[in-house]
Amino acid sequence: MAMEDFYTTNGNYSTRLMLHTRDSNGDNYQAAEAALDLLQNMKIQAIIGPEKSSQAVFVSEIGNKSQVPVISFSATSPTLSSMHLPFFIRTTINDAAQVYTITALIKAFGWREVVPIYEDTEFGRGIIPFLTDALDEIDVRIPYRSLISESSTDDRIQKELYKLQTKQTRVFVVHMAPSRGSTLFLNAIEVGMMSKGYVWIMTNGVTNVIGSLNASVISAMSGALGIQTYVPQTEKLENFATRWRKRFLEVNPNDEPCEVSTFALWAYDTIYALAMAVEEVGVQNTKIDKNITSSGHLPVFYDGPKLLNAIYNIKFQGLSGSFQLKDGQMQNSGFDVINVVKEGKRKVGYWREGQNLSRQPDLSTIVWPGETNIIPKGWEFPVSGRKLRVGVMKGSFTEFVKVEIDPVTNDIRVSGRSVDVFEAAIKRMPYAVPYEYQLFGAVSEANSLTYNDFVYQVYLQNYDVAIGDIAIRYNRTLYVDFTVPYTESGVAMIVPVKTSVNKNTLIFLRPLSLDLWIASFVFFIYTGIAILILEPNLRASLEGSISGHFGTIVHLSVFAHQEKLESILSKVVVIVWVFVLLVLTSSYTASLSSMLTVQQLQPTVTDVNDLIKNGDYVGYGAGSFVGDLLRQLNFEKSKIRSYKFDKYDEALRKGSANGGVAAIVEEIPYVKSFLAKHCKSYTMIEIYKSAGFGFAFPKGSALVPDISRAIINITDGDDIIQIEKKWSGDQNCQNNGNIIESNSLSFLSFWGLFLMTGVVSTVSLLICVIISLCKNRRKMSNITSVETSSDELNDIEAFPTMNQDENQEGDREVRP
Repeated sequence: MAMEDFYTTNGNYSTRLMLHTRDSNGDNYQAAEAALDLLQNMKIQAIIGPEKSSQAVFVSEIGNKSQVPVISFSATSPTLSSMHLPFFIRTTINDAAQVYTITALIKAFGWREVVPIYEDTEFGRGIIPFLTDALDEIDVRIPYRSLISESSTDDRIQKELYKLQTKQTRVFVVHMAPSRGSTLFLNAIEVGMMSKGYVWIMTNGVTNVIGSLNASVISAMSGALGIQTYVPQTEKLENFATRWRKRFLEVNPNDEPCEVSTFALWAYDTIYALAMAVEEVGVQNTKIDKNITSSGHLPVFYDGPKLLNAIYNIKFQGLSGSFQLKDGQMQNSGFDVINVVKEGKRKVGYWREGQNLSRQPDLSTIVWPGETNIIPKGWEFPVSGRKLRVGVMKGSFTEFVKVEIDPVTNDIRVSGRSVDVFEAAIKRMPYAVPYEYQLFGAVSEANSLTYNDFVYQVYLQNYDVAIGDIAIRYNRTLYVDFTVPYTESGVAMIVPVKTSVNKNTLIFLRPLSLDLWIASFVFFIYTGIAILILEPNLRASLEGSISGHFGTIVHLSVFAHQEKLESILSKVVVIVWVFVLLVLTSSYTASLSSMLTVQQLQPTVTDVNDLIKNGDYVGYGAGSFVGDLLRQLNFEKSKIRSYKFDKYDEALRKGSANGGVAAIVEEIPYVKSFLAKHCKSYTMIEIYKSAGFGFAFPKGSALVPDISRAIINITDGDDIIQIEKKWSGDQNCQNNGNIIESNSLSFLSFWGLFLMTGVVSTVSLLICVIISLCKNRRKMSNITSVETSSDELNDIEAFPTMNQDENQEGDREVRP
C-alpha cells in the first residue's frame, strides 16, 4: 500500500523501489542467510527489516560490511545502536523511551514493588537495565524477575505464574512480543491471576498491536494497562485505516476484522522515507568486493553511505506522525496509557516528554482486573496462607518486650510496650494482616545477642518484620526499612541530683546581677534628689551635714509615698517610682525563692565533657549502640562499663570512685522508664539526638507506609499515653528533663522600667526649672516697673519750672 500510494503521488520520479521478500521463520541464522542471499543474488541496496531485535544484530553486521543500510521498523531493543552498527537505522521508538511512562504510572498509584515479566530474547532483556534504573529513581523495588524462554510451553508458563502467586508483589510489567504476550495472558486468566488485586502493565510491544489481536486474547487482558506509542489522529490516517480494513478483509476473508497497528504505520512511513532518499541519491554503483564470507563473495554498495545520509536527512509528516531521525532512530513523541476492557481498549492517560503522567478527565475510572474500580494496593499475602513472621527478641527492658515460653506447649507469649504499639497499628490497617511471633535466639542467649544481629535477620528474610525497642540507626537503614518512630528520640545521661542546701551567706545578693544592683542604687539617689528638688518645703527644711542630706535623699526614695507632698510633679515622680519598686521587689523575691528551691535539685554532672575531663567511669545498657557512641565521644574504652537495666541504680549509687559510674548514658525512652522508678534521686541530661525506636521491615516492603500511618495515628492520640501508663506508670517526674539553674536578673530585663522612671523624673525637673525661671522673670519685671514710675514722677515735678522760664523769655522778646 505504501508503494502504491507513494508512486501514485510521485509518478514523475525517475527511481523505483523493487521489493524482494524473504521469510526468516523467526530464526536468527535464517535471517542472516536470507540477507546474504539477497545481497549476492539480487544485488539489493537496502534491507527493510528484520522483524526481531536478535535478527537485527546479525543482519546489521552483514549490512556494515556491505555498506547496505538496514532499516527496521520493529527492532526496538535499546542494545541496538547506530554507534556500534553504523548502517543500522531504527524507524521505530527505542524501548527505553517508555520506561519513564511506566514509572510515572507506578508512582501515580503509589506502588512500591514491581515484578517484570519478559521473554528471554534480545528484545526482552534489552529494556530491563533501563527499567531498573528508572524504578530505582522513584524508590520502587524489583524483588523478583520472571524470565520466560522462547520455548516455554503452557505448562511451564503456568508453573512460573504459580510461583509468582506465592510472592507478595501483585504489580507486573509485561515486556514480550505480541504472540508470547497473548499466550501469557491466556494462561494468567486460567490460573486466576486476572482477578481482583492484580496489576498488569504492558509495554508497547504488545499494546501497539492490540487492535489486531484475537478477541479471546483481548478478553483475557481485560483490566490490564498498556503503554501505547502516541500517534496523532489525522484525516490522512483515518482514510488509510479505512482502506486498510477493506484490503485486509479482501486478502483474509475468513479472519476477524482488526485495526492497523502502530508497527504497520512505521512500515508505511519507512517505505516513503526510503523512496524519497533513493530518488535524491539515484543509486547505481554496485561492485563485487574481495570480502569473503562462508556463503561466498559479499558485494559492497559504494553509494551506501550517501543513501544512509539521505535517509537521515529525510523529514516529512507521515501516518505515524512526524518522521525525523536522530542518532539513527526515530524520536519519542510521547505515549498514551490505555486500559484494556472486554470491548477493546480506551485511553485513560498520556505522557509527553518532560511531563508527569496525566489522566484524561473525560473518561471514567480505570477498570482493574476482576472488573473493579478499586485501585489495587499492589501486594497481597501469598495464596499459601503464610502469616506475617514477626521477629521478637528478649532484651534487658521487659517494659518494651517481655518474652515468656509456655513450659508445657512451648508457645511464645509476648507482651510489652512495643508489642502493644505493633498490635494497635495492625488493627488500624485498612486490610487484614495475619501474623505470628517468632523468637530470635533462645531466651538463655539474650545477653549475647545484639540488636544489629536481630535486624539483620530481616535482611536475610528470616522475618517479615522485627519489632521491639530497636533504635533507628543509619547503618541499619542500609539493609532494612524502618517505620516512623513510636517513641521520643534522643540519648541522655542519668545522673544523681544534689540534695545539700546552699549555705552561702551572700545568697541574697544573687537574685540581681551587679549591673542591676548598680542601676538600682543610681536611680534610688536620682529619684530622691528629684523629689527633694520638686518639693520646696522639704528643701527649705534641709539642715545639717552632707551625710544628713544623703540620708534624707535615701529616705525620700523609699518612703516618699508616706510624706505629705504638695507638688503635682513630685507626686507623678513618686507614683512611677513606686510602680518600679513594686516590680523590682516582686522579681527579686521570686528569683530568690527559685534559687533556694532549685539549688537543692541540681545535677552532679551537667556536661558529658566534664566526665571525660575528670576521668570518670560512665555506663550504658548492655547490647545498645550507645557503647559505640561513647567511644565516638572520645571516652576511653577502659572508662566505659555496660550494665543491665536493673543494675543502673546500684552503679550510680556507688559512684565512679567506688566501682560504679558517675553517669549512665542511655536512650531517652529507657531513661524515662528508669526515672519513673527513681524519680527523687536522679535526673536526665539530654546530650544527643537520635531517631527513636521503630519496626524494621525488608527493603521496599509495601507494609511500611501503611504501618507508619497507623503508628502516627496512635502517637497523635490518647492511645500512646495509655500504653505508656500501662507499662511505665505515671511518668510525671519533676526530675524528668534537664534542670536549669535559676539565673540572676540582669539590667537588660528592667531597662524599660528604669527608662520610664528616669524620663518622668527628668521631665518633671525640667518643668520645675522652667516654672522657676518664669517666676523669677516675672518678679524682675515687677521691680523694674516700680523704678520706672518713680523716675517719671520726678520729671513731672521739674517740668513746670522750665515752661515758666520759657514763657518769661517769650514775653521779653515780644515787649520790644
